[in-house]
Parts: sequence; C-alpha cells; structure tokens
Amino acid sequence: MNSFMRMTPPPIRRGFTLVELLVVIAIIGVLVGLLLPAVQAAREAARRSSCSNNVSQLGLAIHQHEFSVEHLPSGVINPTGPIRSEMIGQHVSWTVQILPFIEQRNLYNHFDFEKGAYATENAPVRAARVPTLLCPSNPESYKSGDDNQAIGMCHYAGSHHDSETPIDVDNNGLLFLNSKIRYAEITDGSSQTILIGEMLPHRSHLGWVSGTRSSLRNVSGFEKSKTQWLEAGSDEAVLQGPLDVGGFGSHHVGGAQFSLADGSIHFFTHSIDKRLIEQLANRADGEILVNGDF
Repeated sequence: MNSFMRMTPPPIRRGFTLVELLVVIAIIGVLVGLLLPAVQAAREAARRSSCSNNVSQLGLAIHQHEFSVEHLPSGVINPTGPIRSEMIGQHVSWTVQILPFIEQRNLYNHFDFEKGAYATENAPVRAARVPTLLCPSNPESYKSGDDNQAIGMCHYAGSHHDSETPIDVDNNGLLFLNSKIRYAEITDGSSQTILIGEMLPHRSHLGWVSGTRSSLRNVSGFEKSKTQWLEAGSDEAVLQGPLDVGGFGSHHVGGAQFSLADGSIHFFTHSIDKRLIEQLANRADGEILVNGDF
C-alpha cells in the first residue's frame, strides 16, 4: 500500500499564471474602454429625445395660448424699449404667460404681472424650477442672484429677430417687446418661421421669468457650451453690454433643436446656411428660401 502511494503522481494544480491574468485584465480594460463611449452616446441620445419633447411641449403651449387669446404671447411685457438685460423694469417673459398651458397654473396664479419679474413678491416664482424649461443635457438649473436668492434657469428662448439687435417693438421675429403676433401676420408661413430654440444661459442670466436675453435670442450665430469651446480651441464669446442679446445654442454636439411656428421640431446644425436661418427667423421677408431642405 505504501509502495503504491509512492508511485502515484502528485495531483495537477490548475490555475492562471501571472501573465495570463494580466492579459485577461488588459482585454477587459479594452472592452470597457470601447463600451463606455457607446453608453455615453446612448445616454445623450435619450437626453436629446427628452429635450426634443420639451421643445415640442413649449411649442404646443404657445399654440394653445394663441387659441385662447387669438395671438402669440408677447416676447416680453414692458412699458418701454429697447429691453436692457438688467434688473430694472417689468420684463415679464413669454414663459410666464404660457404657464397655464404647461401644467404650471399655480405658479401663474402666484405671479403679479404689474409688479414685474424682479419684485420681491414674485421671488418664489422666479426661484421655481420648471422642468419643461430645462434641457437634460444642460447641468445648470439654478443660479444665485445678486441678492443670493435662487433663480430658476431657462434653456429655451423665443426668436425675436433675424440678426443681433436690441429687443424692441420693431423686431421681425415672432416673440419680442409687447408683440401680439397672429398667424395671419406670419406671411412667410408658419412652417418656415422659427418660434423657439435652445439657448445657453449667460453669466448674467436673470431667470426664466425675465423677458430679456434670458428668454429671447436671435439667429446672429450659434453659441457653444464651455466644453465645445475648449474642443474648438477658442475663447468663450463675451457680451459687450446690456442691449446685446446673443444667439441660440445648446449642449448637444453639432447644433440645437428648434420649434417652427407650425409646431414641427428641427435640429439645426452649426453649419446651416447663414442666409437660410436668417430667412427662417423673419416672419415676413417675402423671400424664397435659399435651401428648402432644412
């Protein structure tokens, strides 16, 4: 018995060598590196879809406002113009006017139109976070004002003009100072006129209740997020003064989402023909579009 046991070979021990283990870890690392961009792309696709839904909801709300009072909401309500992006004035934005049509009637009922956007009485409304006004790809939903009170942000703006110019009563867009545009006045056609689009809030953002550049923009150019500016190797654009308004922009790569006056949603890229987007921003220029396939 002892002789038999001495002749039996020792059991084979199975396992990984150090080299094999390192190879497996390296392969897993490569697979994870390939998978992460795909996951991020899927998440951004979902956020962009949610953003498109917000733009659609706002467009429908503006339509419902027009059905109720027979004109589009004013881009901003204020006794005089041009509008300065400062906390001076009534400055009631179009977003306040459509609150009942985006399931926010309580906020609407608590807002005093006569006292204006910056009144102490309206501070709770100004600080409110309205999900429909926020793009999921944009991380900023609040900021602190000069009085250290929270200010609710807005990532969508009405189109007030086809070029960089102060917000006033003679703008050629759809939402501007004391405007009351009816569909009959959109002579270029509602399917060929920009209503609203995405924007990037400036450092001087005054909140979604403010009918300044905080909720109105023009098509003078696309603004890019800080990340996009860094990728492009450029500095962030700096506004010159309170009468400057600025263009549309978004955190989505390549462009921004817009709603035309007929309610259709379009993603306009940064490379869109400048003349084309200027035509789309003018409600009654009477010109044939330079490119109908937008």
